[in-house]
Amino acid sequence: MTSRTASAHLSAKLDLVHGAFVAYARKLWSGPDVRDVYPVYLRVMHAVVRSAVPLMEAALAEARARDETTPLTAELLAYYAHHMKEEAGHDGWLLEDLAATGHDPAEALDQIPPPAVAAMVGAQYYWIRHFHPVALLGHIAAIEAYHPPSGFALRLAEATGYPPAAFRSISRHEVLDIHHRRDLFELIDRIPLKPHHEKIIAVSGLHTIETGMDVLEFIHATAARERKPAQ
Repeated sequence: MTSRTASAHLSAKLDLVHGAFVAYARKLWSGPDVRDVYPVYLRVMHAVVRSAVPLMEAALAEARARDETTPLTAELLAYYAHHMKEEAGHDGWLLEDLAATGHDPAEALDQIPPPAVAAMVGAQYYWIRHFHPVALLGHIAAIEAYHPPSGFALRLAEATGYPPAAFRSISRHEVLDIHHRRDLFELIDRIPLKPHHEKIIAVSGLHTIETGMDVLEFIHATAARERKPAQ
């Protein structure tokens, strides 16, 4: 009997909570106020996505500071350095999409990142610095393993009435994250993980999904609060 891989173990754990996340997302996108929700979504997701490269920079810096010449460290250094380049500029895509909805991108740049986003991202900095930079793999897995389904951008365009140019970030990730998921899971299965490494990756990923539900709730509540009454 063949034992499951590390990535399969991780997926099984994340799947336990991802169903609840899907329910939150369905609530967000199925209501009659979806046109009001989408610009808020872009603003808040910009606060999340802009952290991707800085988080990997922090993980790289911590891995180098430990000065550990191990296969695990070498793999992490190579992966984070490469994936940083893949993720560079993705926050700018969200600003472009926001502009395409008729909103000022400065709305995203000027807002205070909500506590739910700070909780999601801030935990990663803590675990990177005070436990191990391998922790960030869980956060990345939670985001990229559950990429937007094919055709989701088109369905949102139809539901909101915004032009296709407002959904380029989502449509790109419908394709990009398929490859990113494969590369990440191959890495997780390849690197020599000890039990405490696997545990922190899972804890990190579960935290990201759980706080992600708080982020969706914030988006929904903010859209409802900002909605203008019909004239």
